[in-house]
Amino acid sequence: MSDSSVPEISKETGKKTLVMRLRNYFLTGLLVTAPPALTVYLAVLFVNFIDSKVRHLIPEEYNPEQYLPFAIPGLGVIVVIVFLILLGAFTTGYLGRLLVRIWEHMWEKIPFVSGVYSTFKQLFETVFSQKSNAFRQVVMVEFPRKDAWTVAFVTSDVPYMLSNALKDDDLVSVYVPTTPNPTSGYWSLYHKKDVIPLDISVEDGLKMVISLGIVSKRKEAKD
Repeated sequence: MSDSSVPEISKETGKKTLVMRLRNYFLTGLLVTAPPALTVYLAVLFVNFIDSKVRHLIPEEYNPEQYLPFAIPGLGVIVVIVFLILLGAFTTGYLGRLLVRIWEHMWEKIPFVSGVYSTFKQLFETVFSQKSNAFRQVVMVEFPRKDAWTVAFVTSDVPYMLSNALKDDDLVSVYVPTTPNPTSGYWSLYHKKDVIPLDISVEDGLKMVISLGIVSKRKEAKD
């Protein structure tokens, strides 16, 4: 066999190495730029959407863009935030609380709609309450079958009517989210012995669910 084939093999190996190196550089650059780029893109979309819905509601004489040679990005978002703050301040007073009770009573009297309204009201009160116990802990449970495990979240206490009907006080209320959209999922009751707690925060658990398990908290190296 001629030795002239050796340099050709070396050249081919060198080309493959260069291509792999460039590929790795490209992927690294993509990982560095993609998350902030997508975050900014979604933020711009959200701001533009709010602006397009709110701008035309502002009287021209009060619209600062009428007196400026340029548009103010996020003006609609600022207006919405200020409006919600003022509305929240008003509803904390006596007259505001009275009007809110009348408003809620009206919704609760509408057939079919009352159930949807009550559900969303309770959901928002639970999530945004300062003392909210929603998503207390990240756990592992067997779902959708035995020996198949998934990440889930312990929510509120088991309603008494359920534990009483099952004659079992050793139950825990668990929410099993779907991936990658954790806003939909399954609410289930598990025995405490069948729930494995995870030593991670709820935020890390949600990241894991949304990223299909790609993003996970790495174990810190011990000295």
